[in-house]
Parts: sequence; structure tokens; C-alpha cells
Amino acid sequence: SPACSATCDGCCCSRAGRPMTAPAPPSVEAEVVVLGAGPGGYTAAFRAADLGLRTVLVERYPTLGGVCLNVGCIPSKALLHAAAVIDGAGEMAAHGIAFGPPSIDLPKLAGWKSQVVARLTRGLAGLARQRKVQVVQGDGAFVSPHRLSVATPDGATEIGFERAIVAAGSRAVEIPGFPNGDPRLMDSTDALVLDEAPGRLLVVGGGIIGLEMATVYAALGSRVSVVELMDGLILGCDRDLVKPLEQRIRARYESIRLSTRVTGITPEASGLRVSFEGTDESTDAPAEDTFDRVLVAVGRRPNGDRIGAENAGVHVDEHGFIPADRRQRTNVEHVFAIGDVAGPPMLAHKATHEGKVAAEVCAGRKSSFDALAIPSVAYTDPEVAWTGLTEAEARERSIDVDKATFPWAASGRALGIGRSEGLTKVLFDRASGRLLGAGIVGPHAGDLIAEATLAIEMGADARDVGLTIHPHPTLSETFNFAAEMVEGTITDLYLPRRGR
Repeated sequence: SPACSATCDGCCCSRAGRPMTAPAPPSVEAEVVVLGAGPGGYTAAFRAADLGLRTVLVERYPTLGGVCLNVGCIPSKALLHAAAVIDGAGEMAAHGIAFGPPSIDLPKLAGWKSQVVARLTRGLAGLARQRKVQVVQGDGAFVSPHRLSVATPDGATEIGFERAIVAAGSRAVEIPGFPNGDPRLMDSTDALVLDEAPGRLLVVGGGIIGLEMATVYAALGSRVSVVELMDGLILGCDRDLVKPLEQRIRARYESIRLSTRVTGITPEASGLRVSFEGTDESTDAPAEDTFDRVLVAVGRRPNGDRIGAENAGVHVDEHGFIPADRRQRTNVEHVFAIGDVAGPPMLAHKATHEGKVAAEVCAGRKSSFDALAIPSVAYTDPEVAWTGLTEAEARERSIDVDKATFPWAASGRALGIGRSEGLTKVLFDRASGRLLGAGIVGPHAGDLIAEATLAIEMGADARDVGLTIHPHPTLSETFNFAAEMVEGTITDLYLPRRGR
């Protein structure tokens, strides 16, 4: 009965005192079942198998990799590379190398993107076979604390398990009242199909996903507009890091509307008519406008409410998250949660580390999630990356920091690639001298931020970073120079002498 579903194991019982009947044996038995094969899920399954546990991996897509690999991180980054090639070729005309307008074959570009995804998914399938991880394809849901039912293409399959790792991920948020059935209204998955480059595209949401797809479509020739409800782009990132990106796209896009709400979208033969309401005085855009397509990218909702968690007694909060401790345990000791469904930040690289922790705890190891810094990256043009403590967080928490910002206008490498708009910022704890946070904006910022993350984890101070010899001329030097600015030893900029 529903009243005892959290404590029984699928037996048939009643309050009338009828004898309990043992359930039919499950189709599959596992020591560990992993629900969801995204970056966190397949990492957890592979690690569990490596530790000698009989592991079953459940995935709703026909291929492993989850949203990230199939319809998220990987295909979007392939398209962002194509966008960078298009934009970079065009910008070289100002330096004496003109290629002419690009000839874009969308089906061929989409095919290349799909080849990238297919190569990676085939690789994951091979890794699963090598580790003898059994893969069950279909939508899975708990039916009891130790049973999972999977709706496979061939019918229902029940999996009995000792321990479960929930890696069910998240889904794009749909806004009620919008014409969500109209194919011209897209979410991030639809946008990656790449069946056309619309003449005019509106992106609803000024976060990372929306701005990345805006970068792609602008390079493909669409006239892009962005509308954001809040008063800034990429909330959670310091404003000085976002400013170079905002300046660049304001010059390239039709409009950037902040502090503005979309009050309605009306399908018409000529396009989607969008109504706006807001207080942004920096644009004279009309209160209504018509677009060929609209991309809604206002966030993602975790899938904790879609896996029958209540049948296992697992707590799901009002937002769809499944709370977990540092060992990734939920309120049910043998059920673990990782990735998007376990709480923010909703990032693939955070999920992979949580997956390893959960698998190791399942195997009896003393493991816990203990990251000092989790980097975030917007793969826009320019890229924006940050890690550890932000300047805004330092102010809110009254933490005294020594801050330095090195402008890429003083970097020989940045000037040599024609991208001097970037900057590198560091925050050191004034009391201990240790690096607390860093931010980088510019080409390859997502690659460069890893060094700062390692420095935070290793407890490096400004002297440690400044005395680490960086290759010249590189963009990585800018992290070194920023640390030298704090230490007072920089020679690549002139700073007034100060006492320490």
C-alpha cells in the first residue's frame, strides 16, 4: 500500500491481515544500479565495476552519455568551434587576410557534429563492455527500496539491487503559457538540431546556455537578440568578467535587453510575435517584435520528481533536487544521488567527481566530496571562466582579499591573436595569503582556469604562483602576472610602490 511503500520490498499485503505474498524475482540482479548514464552516471558505474561490484547502468537514451554528450555539452562545443572558425576568419580581414563570406552547408555541419557525438558514445559503449557493466536502456523508476522498474523498448524489466546511485540529471524548464508545441519555439536540445539558421532569433535567458547558442547562431548568420529578466548576464559571475563579453555581443547582436520580461508569445504565420515588459533604458527596442524562432533557455529543473523516489523512501525537495551528504548518501542509506539531481552547481565535471565518491562509498571505501573550488565556464566568444570565491561573495562574507586584475592589453600573446579585450583576476586571502578565487575572460579561458583551480586546491599563495615559470608568450602568463601584481613583483606593468 502507499502507506508502507517506503518500508516494504514490493510484497503484496493489506491491512485486512491477508498473508504477504513474495514478489516475483527481478529480471536483473545488481550489487549497484546506476540510474542515468550521463557523465556522473557512467563514471559511477565504471568506477563501481573497477572496484569489483556487479554493476547495472540504466539509461533512457539509446546511447550512453546522457544529455551532456548526446544533446548538450559535446555537440554544443563542436558547433561553438565552428562558430569560432567563422568569426576568426572574418576578423582576419582587418589584418590583411580576407577569405570572403563563408559558404555554410548546415546538413554537413550537423552531420559532423553528430559524428563527434557518435565517436564518443561508441567509446563509452566499449568501456562498458570491457568492464562488464550491464546496460539497460529505458526509463527507470523505483518501485521499492531495493527494486527499479525500467520501461525498455521490449517491455518492463525489474532490477533488484543492494545499492543505487541516482544520476537522473535535469531537463530544460518550460514556461507555462508559451506555445511550447510550436516547433519555432526551441529549447537547447531543439537548437542543436541545426535544421536552419533563422533570419531573426530571440534568446530568452542571458545565462550560459542561452549565450552559447546565441554565439553559434550569430556566426551562422542569424540576427540575434537576447532578453534577460535580471539586470545582468551570467548571474553568479562577477560583473567585471562579464563586461568584455557584453560589450562584444552588444556590438554584434540586434539587441540585449536586461531587466525585461517576456509577457507573451503569439504564433503567427510570419513568425512568433513576442511581447516585452521591462525597465532596461539602454535599448530602444519595441514593446513587441516578431522573430522567426525563439530559444527559451531560462534554466534546468532536476529530474528527482520523475523517478518514483517516494517508493524507495527517498526525499525529494520542492525543486526536484535529492539532497545528499558529502558521501553522496540520501536520507536512505543505500541510495546515493549525484550530478544535477543532487543540487547545484549543475555541471558535468562536478557530477563525475561525485560519481566516483558514490561508487567508492558503495565499495566500502572512505571517500567524500571535498572540493575547495568547482570551475564554471561560459564557452561564449570571449569565453568567461571563474573558480573558487567570487569578488561578490567575498564582499557578502566580509572576507578581506588582495585583488589584482591583469589586462590582456598588456599580453603579447593576446595582442598577437587580436584579442586584447580579456582580463585575468585573482583574489588572495589577506590573512593567509592563499588563493581563494580567480576569473578569466578571453579565448581559451575555460582551459586556463584549471591552473587556478589546482592552485586553490593546493593552497598556493601569490608567491607560489609568481615563482612558477610560465611559458612565454602564452595566455597562461596572465595568471602569473596577476599573482605578481599582488606580490608586488610585476615588471610587465608599472604599479606604484607600496609598503607591505
